[in-house]
Amino acid sequence: MMDSHSGDECFSGLVAYYGKKKGVEGMLSQDQITDFRGRLLDAKKDLEKRLQMNDRYNLESGHPHSSVGELSSYDNHPGDEGTELFEREKDLALDEHSRLEWRNIRRALDAIENGTYGICEKCGKEIPYERLDALITATTCKEHSPDQEISRSRPVEEEVLTPPFGKFDGDDRDESVAFDSEDSWQAVAEWGTSETPSDFIESPLHYNDMYIESEENVGYVEDYENFIGNNIVGKGIKVYPNDQHEIFEEALDEEGIMTTFGDLHPFEREPYVEDKKRKRTRDE
Repeated sequence: MMDSHSGDECFSGLVAYYGKKKGVEGMLSQDQITDFRGRLLDAKKDLEKRLQMNDRYNLESGHPHSSVGELSSYDNHPGDEGTELFEREKDLALDEHSRLEWRNIRRALDAIENGTYGICEKCGKEIPYERLDALITATTCKEHSPDQEISRSRPVEEEVLTPPFGKFDGDDRDESVAFDSEDSWQAVAEWGTSETPSDFIESPLHYNDMYIESEENVGYVEDYENFIGNNIVGKGIKVYPNDQHEIFEEALDEEGIMTTFGDLHPFEREPYVEDKKRKRTRDE
């Protein structure tokens, strides 16, 4: 194996040969290439030292529990499990980034050894000194940088986040009556939340109502649908007395109106009068 002194001599010879061979105006000088090589070697040494010290972000452990000194997650709170999972994913991302950084450094060093450092791998044009000074691992010009496009790929989990669960609240947008993500939250929140009356603009009357739109009807839209029924053809309307019916009647009496949207016109008070008149006319 070649010692460091012999390696430096070999490198100096390559730089000298490389400069004579290329010999064009604006080409990197020997001093500049030597400076870039030193910076690359320092970056490589520093990166390898950090990876060794942190044991590759504790990824040598076979299971996330090993990194926190636990044998099982049986008695852990789901929130703690979520935190450990996030930290593990972050370690994986950092390790991937470090590996990519190491490969880029090694690639730039190989380009120096081959006498091609400062020349774009794609088009063969000279890479500006300013770009190399800012990004010493660059082996392509700006126009052929591999990071030209921003990734548009999304996590696979988002494939299931489609309506009605893709949006939190679509009631104001399209008056949807489907069971959506807002309804899912309300179904859980009615069993209790950490909210207090002071967290609301208008304080709820009961602690079981400490969530958004707690007064919203569940399973029906209009209040009267909870105590009125009819047959399959829309006839035989019948009122089924219950607590909601009493509340509804009391609210109407208090306002002195016939319906929640105001008084009916005289011809609307008997909805089937017109139908009966038309039928009688046809029979005559």
